[in-house]
Amino acid sequence: MNLRYTRGDDHVWIGYFRSPALEFSQPRAGWDAVYTLGVLRVLPSLQIASGGFAGGSLALEAGTTWFGGGGLGRTNLRNYANLNFDPNDSLTLYGGYRWDDADSVVLQLVRDNRLNPDQQNLHLIWRNELAGGERFTVDLLAKQGTVEDRFIRRAGLSFNYEWRRWFAKLAWDPLVNFTPQNMVRLSTGMRF
Repeated sequence: MNLRYTRGDDHVWIGYFRSPALEFSQPRAGWDAVYTLGVLRVLPSLQIASGGFAGGSLALEAGTTWFGGGGLGRTNLRNYANLNFDPNDSLTLYGGYRWDDADSVVLQLVRDNRLNPDQQNLHLIWRNELAGGERFTVDLLAKQGTVEDRFIRRAGLSFNYEWRRWFAKLAWDPLVNFTPQNMVRLSTGMRF
C-alpha cells in the first residue's frame, strides 16, 4: 500500500509492504525530486523503512531532446523489501530521446556496485502520452548476474497505463532482486 503526494517536481510517499509468504512486513517512506538548471537536471532521492533501513540516490542528467545521465545509489545495507527491478546499491547510466515532456525512449543500465558487482539490469523504456491525457509506459528488462552460485540471464517486462484519475501497472520480474523467487506485481491506484 502506498500514498504519494506530488507538488511540482517534488514527490513524498509513505507505504506499507507485507508478504505472508516471506513472513515479512515493513513500513516505509521516501522523497524524490527533480531540480532543473538550464539543460542540467539534478535528481535526488531518500528512503527510510522500519528495521533501521536508510538509502538514497543522486543522479545528474543533461540535454533536452537527446539526453543522458548517470547516478549512484547507496543504502546502509539493512533489510529492505525492494519493490522495483533494480538494486539500490548501484551505478546507473542512461541515455535517450524525448519528443516532448511526456514522450520518450530510454536505454538504461543499472549495475550493482557494492555487494554483487556482476548483477546488472538493462532497461528499454518507452513512455507515450495519448489523446485525452492518458499515458502508458513499457519497460523491457534484460537481467544477468549470479543467483545462488549460478549465472543467469532473464527477461522481464512491466506495462503501466494511466488514465486521468486511475492507473494500473502489471510487471513480470523473474528471479526478483536476484533471488530464486519469480514475481508478478499488479499495482492499481487513483489520484485525488
